[in-house]
Amino acid sequence: MTGFLEERVPDAQRGQRLDLTLAQLFPDYSRTRLKAWIEAGRVLVDGAVPKPRDVVRGGELVRVTPLAEAVVEVAPEAIALDVVYEDSAIIVIAKPPGLVVHPGAGNPRSTLQNALLGRDEALAQLPRAGIVHRLDKDTSGLLVVARTPAAHLKLTRALAGHEVAREYEAVAQGVMTAGGTVEAPIDRHPTDRLRMAVRQNGREATSHYRVVERFRAQTHIKVTLETGRTHQIRVHMAHIGFPLVGDPLYGRRPAFPRGATPELTDTLNTFRRQALHAHRLTFKHPATGKKVSFEAPLHADFVHLLEVLRRDLKSADPVDPRRR
Repeated sequence: MTGFLEERVPDAQRGQRLDLTLAQLFPDYSRTRLKAWIEAGRVLVDGAVPKPRDVVRGGELVRVTPLAEAVVEVAPEAIALDVVYEDSAIIVIAKPPGLVVHPGAGNPRSTLQNALLGRDEALAQLPRAGIVHRLDKDTSGLLVVARTPAAHLKLTRALAGHEVAREYEAVAQGVMTAGGTVEAPIDRHPTDRLRMAVRQNGREATSHYRVVERFRAQTHIKVTLETGRTHQIRVHMAHIGFPLVGDPLYGRRPAFPRGATPELTDTLNTFRRQALHAHRLTFKHPATGKKVSFEAPLHADFVHLLEVLRRDLKSADPVDPRRR
């Protein structure tokens, strides 16, 4: 790799740590790698050598000189994709649960990135085949992919500036009395590297949630994000005592209401992924500048879960206070 990367810090990132800011400006590189480059003197901010913990004020010119690294080739694969929308600048995909977004440890093939390259080989010219944000493997729903360098840059900046609106649907354990907001910083778990956790010195994270339907021991909610931290909704809902149904990392054993139907018991016991779906995605189109919004219907397993919960509620004692 030769040359350098250069970006100006958006005003929206004022007050953030430099290493976090760089991770948002240059999403093709991990925060750990960027921090190492800062410490190695390969990052300049307005011509000066900074420290990772320095705070940005907005407007600074950042120049990064990456270290040459081995290139890992990602092979095109013929994997069918559910394309919600596409034009010359973007592709909007409805990702099914179980599909990993891009290759990594333990998932070298059969990812969304492999599928995108199999669908359009020109995407090989873009970082990660144009993928600008992620969903967890077992979260279903919408992702936008850039098809040109200009679209990639604009979408990356829009995400960094919190200009992409994302709405999710989820089913949480427990009966919520009302919606609310969770403002709790998130960082890597101190001992379990597979998990994230609410930590005092973590990255700022804000989630807004509202109740859609209440069942006897679960709640259907919608969640909108102001930030996009790894596992954010899953961590925040568990933090306030309402982990998502089926969540293997942050969940708990299913909650069964008194006299639960056998159908409900079986459905909750066999729901093996977090009940989370990226329902709506809204942003300014990178080519036209016009606001666009896309929706993806719930995946079949999520629909079935809701139907079973509704049938259990209907079959319950009509004086059950949770039905009021």
